[in-house]
Amino acid sequence: MTRRRWIQLAGGVPLLCRAQDAVFKTDVKVVNVLAAVRTRKGEFVRDLDRDDFTIAEDGRAQQVRYFARQSDLPLTIGLLIDTSMSQQKVLGAERGASFRFIDRVLREATDKVFLMQFDMVAQVKQELTSSRRLLDDALAYVDTPAMRDLQLQRGGGTLLYDAVVEASRDVMAKRTGRKALIVMTDGVDTGSESSLSNAVDAAARADTLIYSIYFTDAGYYGGFGEGVNGRKVLTRMSQDTGGAFFEVTRKLGIDQVFEVIQDELRSQYSIGYVSDKPVLISEFRRIQLSVRRKGLTVQARERYWARR
Repeated sequence: MTRRRWIQLAGGVPLLCRAQDAVFKTDVKVVNVLAAVRTRKGEFVRDLDRDDFTIAEDGRAQQVRYFARQSDLPLTIGLLIDTSMSQQKVLGAERGASFRFIDRVLREATDKVFLMQFDMVAQVKQELTSSRRLLDDALAYVDTPAMRDLQLQRGGGTLLYDAVVEASRDVMAKRTGRKALIVMTDGVDTGSESSLSNAVDAAARADTLIYSIYFTDAGYYGGFGEGVNGRKVLTRMSQDTGGAFFEVTRKLGIDQVFEVIQDELRSQYSIGYVSDKPVLISEFRRIQLSVRRKGLTVQARERYWARR
């Protein structure tokens, strides 16, 4: 009987291989791409195999050497919640949906979640843990700033970009396997030292998907266009990292958004290849992933950080 086991390659990619065939060099650098595939109706396609995918790097065809369906692989999730005053009216709904999402998604034997809130500062409310109890306790204390904090405030009031950078650099870059940030915000940043490009680059360097949830109090800004800008910001964060953008509406509630994210995380493919071009300098390289079957759409990141 052929035995199977998980092999951890340099580059942090866990792969299911036949034990008798598993012979890898420790200096192999595997580029790992997580992908979700949908039909024209938006339904997930879960039955594809390695030969259904093609991949290229900077226009050069690459060989798909490693392939796995991702439902059983460990998952690291960061929940980033905007607690600035503009979110005060929707924060209760975000907390409740986060409770229920964690309860459904977290497998305490394999997965880990951390919790960060951001307003005038970015704060980790709960470090990486597999404990539902600890996460539930921390979520209860996620709240907008107290009046005393607002009176003492210096500088910006919504550090969205800084929060994404810190979460990517300080937490996700140290992890391997499947990684995703779920960001709940109206997309408005006021005062970050980092830029939108910095935030996107930090997530890309950490091989982390961003799922952005645009949830806003429609009357807070008085119709001055912040909502449009927020959508653009969050759409870019998600598209550039291979995640997805969602907007909470009357027809699509936040619990339904979390259900879609949960379904996608359980429907991903992991495609791995070893670049045919040696890394002489650290740089971003473009990835083009597609499927041979017609009528399907691939959602995946379009670049990776080639580290020397």
